[in-house]
Amino acid sequence: LSNHLFICLFSSLPGSQGGSVARAILEGKDFSVRAVTRDVTRPSALALKELGAEVVKCDLNDQESLKGILKGAYGTFLVTNFWDDFNKEKEVKQGKMVADASKQLGLKHVVYSGLENVKKLTKGKLEVKHFDGKGEVEEYFWSIGVPMTSVRISAYFENFLNIWKPVKASDGDYYNLMLPMKDIPMDGISVADIGPAVASIFRSPEEFLGKAVGLSAEALTVQQYADILSKTLGKVVKDSKVSHGTWSHGTEVKSLFCHLTLCEIGKIF
Repeated sequence: LSNHLFICLFSSLPGSQGGSVARAILEGKDFSVRAVTRDVTRPSALALKELGAEVVKCDLNDQESLKGILKGAYGTFLVTNFWDDFNKEKEVKQGKMVADASKQLGLKHVVYSGLENVKKLTKGKLEVKHFDGKGEVEEYFWSIGVPMTSVRISAYFENFLNIWKPVKASDGDYYNLMLPMKDIPMDGISVADIGPAVASIFRSPEEFLGKAVGLSAEALTVQQYADILSKTLGKVVKDSKVSHGTWSHGTEVKSLFCHLTLCEIGKIF
């Protein structure tokens, strides 16, 4: 199995990133795929099995289980998930356990879905927990000498179909896109494009080992995103120009937009 086993590890396979990466690796036939999930009976897990993946159950909180899954692997793709429990400490613990197992077993290449540690970058002025935890895991992988590439993935375009879906305006026949980004461009990428990018990183370890790599297809303002949605949907979509102060979709995501906007214009440092 040594150089032919590619393992996808993430907390709730097959999630958006993990499923995309697994499919891309299977299509490329560079490695075989072992996909790790908490529920092997899910339709999405069964679909990967149909494509040729080995689908296995694993608890990311169990070190021995992790080592059993990783044994014999060339490398792994890891996604930790803050949003399962809104628990940064748990996410960091799981990430470090995978790092320790990867180190002990001598994996050749780990690709981790990381993000920058905002709290550290801003010297404590701003905290974005779902960024900060991943930043801590990134740093830990490198500090113990695991050959790792961090991929820092931008916002999913698919978010505009669900959590960022335009809202019908109360005062007219149009829809509001409610993202507090001012006129600052926001990077985005389609989930379908993540897998091929990660597969390319695995095929070129000499170019990417030890680096943090940003993945973005395009950076657009909220109004530009609204224009695309208007054209695609045949409905008028506008940038609502909502501010951080009036945006009411949770403090964690509000902190994210503060980071994306304030750091961009240099007001946080």
